[in-house]
Amino acid sequence: MKNDYPELDRFDRSILSVLAVDGRISITDLARKIGLSKSPTQARLRRLEADGVITGYRALFDPIRLGLDHVSFVEVRLQDTREAALAEFNAAVARVPEIEQVHLIAGNFDYLMKVRTQNMSDYRRVLAEHISTLPHVSNTSTYVAMQAVKENALSDII
Repeated sequence: MKNDYPELDRFDRSILSVLAVDGRISITDLARKIGLSKSPTQARLRRLEADGVITGYRALFDPIRLGLDHVSFVEVRLQDTREAALAEFNAAVARVPEIEQVHLIAGNFDYLMKVRTQNMSDYRRVLAEHISTLPHVSNTSTYVAMQAVKENALSDII
C-alpha cells in the first residue's frame, strides 16, 4: 500500500536537518551546507513547504528563563470514549494554554498531557480549575518531572 507522503532524498533530509537546528539560516548558507546551489535549494525548500513537510517557522523559548520550569505529566481517564466525547475533550483541551502537549494513548488510560507551569501551586490551580473540569474526565494521575533529559530532538532522526 502506497502512502501519501512525499519521497525525501538525501538533499531534502539535509535541508530538514539544518533547519531543525537553525530555522533562520539564509538560503545561501543552507545551499552551501547541503552541497547544492542556491536555486535548487530554494526550489526544494518551497516544495517541502508546499507538500506540508515543513509546516512553519517559529521562535523557540527557554521555558526556565520564562519562569515556567515546573513540568507535570498527567494521565487522564475519561468516562466516555466514544468519538463525540473524544472530539469534545480535544476541543476543550486546546483552550488550556498551560497544557503543552496532549496525546491519545492506547493503554490503561486515555490521554497523556504535558503541563508546564511556574510552580506546584500554579499546577494545582490548573489541575483544579481546568484539567479536572474538562469534558468527560473521570480521574487523573500526575507525575512531576525533575529534569528534562532530552527534548526537541527531531533533527536527530531526520
